[in-house]
Amino acid sequence: MDDLGVAVVIEDDADVRNLLEGVLTQAGFEVHSAVDGRTGVDVVRSKQANVVTLDIGLPDIDGFEVLRRIRNFSNAYVVMLTGRTEEPDLLSALNAGADDYIAKPFRPRELRARVAAMMRRPRHEADGQNPSPSWGQAPAPAAHAEPGVLQHNGLLLNHRTRTVEIKGQPLGLTRSEFDLLHVLLKGGGAVCTRADLVRAVRGEFYDRETYISEADERAVEVHVGNLRRKLKEDQLSPRWLQTVRGVGYRLAPRRPDDA
Repeated sequence: MDDLGVAVVIEDDADVRNLLEGVLTQAGFEVHSAVDGRTGVDVVRSKQANVVTLDIGLPDIDGFEVLRRIRNFSNAYVVMLTGRTEEPDLLSALNAGADDYIAKPFRPRELRARVAAMMRRPRHEADGQNPSPSWGQAPAPAAHAEPGVLQHNGLLLNHRTRTVEIKGQPLGLTRSEFDLLHVLLKGGGAVCTRADLVRAVRGEFYDRETYISEADERAVEVHVGNLRRKLKEDQLSPRWLQTVRGVGYRLAPRRPDDA
């Protein structure tokens, strides 16, 4: 990999910061660093970062607040790092808009592989401009005449532009939310296990032989919960996403009154 754009490392531990800088530089990024949260936000803004690694435990403001501030102006890929492995940290990170979460100590190879997998997925820029996708298009439950467009119960997903609309109104989704919705729409009502959806979010780094942890599956549940809130789903009568208890999720049946 080379010429991947700008990476910003926000980390107060000098040893970890140097390691992250080395891994990302070798991967092909132009790397900039910050040792506290406020400076990190400024660097992400000024350098127009493509990827950010963000420590949760910073000396001024915590990583969750840094992430919230970054998400006000940037849709960069954000990987959060922490020495704490409790589930609330994972949920807080994903709810705040993180793309991934890695506990310290981490393996440099794993970090590089995860970042590479994210970069292979299409970027959905904060200004709404999107490049061409890297995924192929599979048969859909109901397809629009335009290639790459899926429709279901008033929802329209355009995979080429990475956009979603509900009855003509745009819906802002994160990359993970978009990818999960895309997989479920392509499934046409078939059940997608949590492991299937982990692979959709993680990309090629998580192949069929890769161990998927409970934390990975819990992260998918958080993404689905966030997606449902944005879709304003009725829990008693969902229009798009149904839970299959103990297994995963599937697309809700088509409603004839929801063209």
